[in-house]
This record gives sequence, structure tokens and C-alpha cells, in this order.
Amino acid sequence: MGESRQTTFSVWRGDHHDGGFEDYQTEITEGMVVLDAVHQIQAESAPDLACRWNCKAGKCGSCSAEVNGMPKLMCMTRLDTLDTTKPVTIEPMRSFPSVRDLVTDVSWNYRVKEKIKPFKPRKPDAEDGTWRMDQADVERVQEFRKCIECFLCQDVCHVLREHHKHGEFAGPRHFVYQAALDMHPLDVEERLEQVKDENGIGYCNITKCCTKVCPEHITITDNAIIPLKERVNDEFYDPITKLFKIFRAKRKKDRNE
Repeated sequence: MGESRQTTFSVWRGDHHDGGFEDYQTEITEGMVVLDAVHQIQAESAPDLACRWNCKAGKCGSCSAEVNGMPKLMCMTRLDTLDTTKPVTIEPMRSFPSVRDLVTDVSWNYRVKEKIKPFKPRKPDAEDGTWRMDQADVERVQEFRKCIECFLCQDVCHVLREHHKHGEFAGPRHFVYQAALDMHPLDVEERLEQVKDENGIGYCNITKCCTKVCPEHITITDNAIIPLKERVNDEFYDPITKLFKIFRAKRKKDRNE
């Protein structure tokens, strides 16, 4: 075991009405993560400190917070990666309403997800009711399935964090979900209009900040958001596509007359 040392943690205390940072000192040792320090502070000096966590293995997404101003999973943020000679700040995610202390209300994310058109498979390829898929098409969407819904990408996104466009913008987590459906080799549902209008993908200016904070290392911007934006542009803004739609509608009208 390494040498223990006294470290100061500046932890946000309060709710959506009022709050502020309070300093706590605790001893840290080699191998500890931020969540260990929070649990130690609860045990030693702040038993009423509210903190959400579950697996402590980086797979449940429960312990999302901001450590020194950066969205992180507390259970995966090692203290030896931080400058502990200065107070380590721990606060709740800023893009969502505070419930108490380090706990935020992320229920908005689930309401957005409920509105996304669900998976709709094409008719089975074989008489036994099964489908046939290319392995390359299957592997393309596997990356998106790694999402643990920690909502760190939502928290760091400036459209939600700074401009508070929650009513107009779904955020990167939901674009990952829509891309997983859109690129699924069996899915036949059309979601592009919903992506453009209801989910406001046009607000995203591809800064890639969401990709940088993803604990599962999903290439959110390049592999999910940009392909969706390209499809939206092709479908709704490409002049050749528009002319083709007008021509097709005219031919259909002429046949019906």
C-alpha cells in the first residue's frame, strides 16, 4: 500500500433551490477512486451526503458527476490522475436539475427516449420466420449497444449545458440510440424527420466533446451523429433529391388523373 495523505474535497451540497461547496478532508491511499473518497467522507463527516451509485465497476452509469469541472464516472476516476495538492471539486451534472447534493434528476432522458420510434423489423427472409444479415452490418451497430446511459455526453453537450435546449434537442445519447436503430440491417422504420425536427440534430455543431467524455469510448460524433446529419441533409436539403421528389409526385399525380 502507498503512503496515505490528507486531501481536501470541495463537494457541492444543496438542492435545486440553494446550495454551495463545502470542504471535507479525508485520507487517500494508492488505488482509490473519487467514489471511494465520497464514501469515506460519508462515513467520517457527512452521513447525509446524497450520492447515487450502484455497480462501482463503470457499467451502470449511476455515479456520473463533475470532477474538477469535467463530467466523469466517479467510480472510474482514479485519484492519482488528479492534482490532489489542491482541493478536488465534486459537483452534480450541470445539464440536469439538482435533486440533492450530487444527485440529479435525469428522468428527462427517458421521456425523450420513449418518443423515439421503436425498432420495426422487415418481413422474415426465410419460411421459418428468421432473417439473414451480413456480419459487417451486425458489427456496425454493436458499438452503440455499449452505451450505459451515464448521460455524461448529455451533460457536456453545450446545446443542453449552456443553451438549455432540452425542449428542442435530444442530445448525443439519443442520436446514438437512433443511429443504432437506423443502421440496424433489419429495421425499416423511417425516423429522419423526427431526428431533424423533434430531436433537433441541426443544433449539433460536431465539437466532439461528447465523444471525449464517453466512458465506453463510443465514437459518438463520427460514427453516429455525422452519418445521421448526412442522411438528413440528403433527404431534406439536397436540391437533386428535392427535384426527384417533385418529379415523382408529378408523375404519380398524372397517373391518377
